[in-house]
Amino acid sequence: MINIPRRTFLVGAGALIAAPAILSLVRPAHAAVTLTLGHGAAPDNPRAIAVGKFAELVSAKTNGEVKINIAGSEQLGTDVAMLSSLRTGVLDLTANSQGAVSGVVPELAALGLPFLFEDATAAFAVLDGEFAQELAERFAAVGIVPLAWWDNGIRHVSNSKRPIHKPADLKGLKIRTPADPMTIDIFQALGAATEQIAFSELYIALQQGVVDGQENPLANIATSKVYEVTPYISLTGHQWQSTPFLISQIAMARIGEAERTALSEAAKEAGELQRGLMREADEKYLAEFKANNALSINEVDRAAFQEATAGVAEAWKAKPFGDFVGRLIAAAGG
Repeated sequence: MINIPRRTFLVGAGALIAAPAILSLVRPAHAAVTLTLGHGAAPDNPRAIAVGKFAELVSAKTNGEVKINIAGSEQLGTDVAMLSSLRTGVLDLTANSQGAVSGVVPELAALGLPFLFEDATAAFAVLDGEFAQELAERFAAVGIVPLAWWDNGIRHVSNSKRPIHKPADLKGLKIRTPADPMTIDIFQALGAATEQIAFSELYIALQQGVVDGQENPLANIATSKVYEVTPYISLTGHQWQSTPFLISQIAMARIGEAERTALSEAAKEAGELQRGLMREADEKYLAEFKANNALSINEVDRAAFQEATAGVAEAWKAKPFGDFVGRLIAAAGG
């Protein structure tokens, strides 16, 4: 595993853009290939740990023929920027976010319908089946291959003003959300104002009062330390999201069939680690938050939140891919 600085990546990216496209698809037999992987998570986040494991597995499975350069913590830009780089071949792989990726595969956002899944186990019981193949076909149309589906957890609200017990408590608050149309729809249905801010800028935005609160899984709230500036943590559990682990078709064309298989296997094995770490993180960080006297942790009126957001699913069923949304809801038992 090699960690790559932003400056080095940008210089290399410029060279790639300037070179004839065909050169990116040809390499001498048995020559080692180096692939760059970007993500936005903090170093101790389950996503970052699993990415490190993926790099180790790839090296072992390919006998060193494929090396992975890792750039985490948004060193290469936001998830949206990294996705753009992926599609042009400037970036090879990314452990990205559901919201950003739904910008190119809109159906993906439906996985985050409010209260669709009770937990990650329920979500993967649906996603690991026929829906994964259907989404893979959508990704193929935009030059991307999903290697695996990782876990980004059940999401909760934290803010600097007050505990959130019912939807009315969100009124008058400005909540940071990712650039994810589903999450924006959920919080607008709950009566909150929303603001889209890069995750790397979230702590400062909360500290300076640009926004009053945010929503994320407990692992992200903990590892990014936003609990320090949002001491009211309300266990809304309003949605689950995935972490799509993606490779560009351009990068896939640079490696052989055996190496492609190795990358796919490594992504799934590292994904099992990541899913387990996310389960452990929920328990660990909830216990730590409850033990921290500087924080206020509360349950919410779940029925009231479900009622307030019921119209979101109906609105998404009316979209051009409404059939997909309806089948997803049915598969989830909704």
